[in-house]
Amino acid sequence: MTQATEQKPLQNVDASEIAKFEALASQWWDKQSQFKPLHDINPLRLNWVDERVSLSGKRVLDVGCGGGILSESMARRGAEVLGIDMGEAPLNVARLHAEQEGVTTVSYRQCTVESLAEEMPASFDVVTCLEMLEHVPDPSAIVAACYRLVKPGGQVFFSTLNRNPKSWLFAIVGAEYVLRMLPRGTHDYRKFIRPAELARWVREAGLTLNDMTGLHFNPVTGRYWLAPNVDVNYMLGCTRVKAD
Repeated sequence: MTQATEQKPLQNVDASEIAKFEALASQWWDKQSQFKPLHDINPLRLNWVDERVSLSGKRVLDVGCGGGILSESMARRGAEVLGIDMGEAPLNVARLHAEQEGVTTVSYRQCTVESLAEEMPASFDVVTCLEMLEHVPDPSAIVAACYRLVKPGGQVFFSTLNRNPKSWLFAIVGAEYVLRMLPRGTHDYRKFIRPAELARWVREAGLTLNDMTGLHFNPVTGRYWLAPNVDVNYMLGCTRVKAD
């Protein structure tokens, strides 16, 4: 009789997704590159978070930070920021850019959010996880880990893409094939997340949903803005009300 061996759980990462952004790492801070949309929307998402938490003086975790566009901008607002990602090349780019710009209140680590939740529970005033949930196998586990990492009374912010025909048309056909704003294959429609699904994961994790808003784009004018409609891109903010 053979004895069954215990299998360790797989990390909640998608190697193909990491490889996409590894290959583009050198372009993260080129505002005319394929990361131009991230640079264009960053002031909107940064201000939306800052208006709700007053970033200055806060300890912030940025989950899925990539090359550090949001992480560094939050540090410039006076926060002490830790950015985490599983891509080594984007993190190296993020570290180099912060050093070149003299931003000393941001640091970066290559680790999963689940492992950090085990190491540093209830350690952050604010947790951001933007444009990341649609790139992992189990987004609900990311939400739960973000809950564990934020302090009681702290706030967590998510952004992702809705799953419906309109979002498929705008985020994939329009952005990747027609306007070529993003590389083809950047998104997988099957991984898009309906607001009701994300709201359920938020509640199940123990977070209280506070705000939800949509991110909109006019391809003629190139203008981005926030408005209540959440048919395509959307962001939501939550609070961890109680300690465990």
